[in-house]
Amino acid sequence: WCVSINSYSGAGKSPMYGDYEAQRHWMEVTFNLPVQKWYQNSSDNDLQYWGLDYPPLTAYHSWLCGYVADKINPDWVALQSSRGYESDTHKLFMRYTVMIVDVILYLPAILLFYLFAIKGKTIGERLFLTSIVLLYPGLILIDHGHFQYNNASLGLTVFAVTFVSLGHDLWGSFFFVCALNYKQMELYHSVPFFCFLLGKCFKSSEENGLWKLIKIGSVVVLTFGLCWLPFLRDTDVALQVLRRLFPFGRGLFEDKVSNIWCVLDVLFKLKRNIAPRSSSPPEPSNHYYVFAALCIPFTPQSYHRKI
Repeated sequence: WCVSINSYSGAGKSPMYGDYEAQRHWMEVTFNLPVQKWYQNSSDNDLQYWGLDYPPLTAYHSWLCGYVADKINPDWVALQSSRGYESDTHKLFMRYTVMIVDVILYLPAILLFYLFAIKGKTIGERLFLTSIVLLYPGLILIDHGHFQYNNASLGLTVFAVTFVSLGHDLWGSFFFVCALNYKQMELYHSVPFFCFLLGKCFKSSEENGLWKLIKIGSVVVLTFGLCWLPFLRDTDVALQVLRRLFPFGRGLFEDKVSNIWCVLDVLFKLKRNIAPRSSSPPEPSNHYYVFAALCIPFTPQSYHRKI
């Protein structure tokens, strides 16, 4: 409540209006346009104006919120004419959408993790740890202060960690793929997940390990297929979604994620001295080289260690 009564990034500042308008605009676009047009540039979907650049589950979530918004007040998501729309009632609606994700996904995920996946703690200690996580200021300020839904991808990831820790690897794989299809930033967690599950497969007997790997792979492929099904009917549409999710052409500083390049730029002006064309592609590969080395502890020899 204290966070919600304060301002937010871009409040009343045209032409972009900040994160509040970004989330509202995604609801507008997904509700009014066919799914094949959600990531395509058009007169009704100017990608330079908060174009959708998150994976399909975020888009479906935006559509659901847009559907509810239209039932309450069609002006909130009217195509084009709703740009920059701000009202106290709509802000309340937007804040409720974040709280609902907390209640449905994030809160149950954290409770499940600390009550069942953590061993050697009393109930009081587990509830104390749960309260610390739920009251983390960063997430409260970003999600509830600036109309974000990081709690969705984090909740799905925590569900995945919990199920894997409890030995339910298929459910863990399902939830992690869902998290990855909600926010591509979960790619940072994908390598340790992969190494941990692969280590469990290697640790099993040859036949059981191969069968476990096949089952996990099947769950991953099927879940990805279901999430992407509306876009896979047309190759061009699917490729456009990928281009929106991984926009290397934007350069180093417009990916909306803090990274090593932003830190180095304080000392050495990378944007001025290195052409974006040549500096963008190495970033993901360099990250994965580092992650691959760091994930060695999750391979067969120490697979029993919790994530």
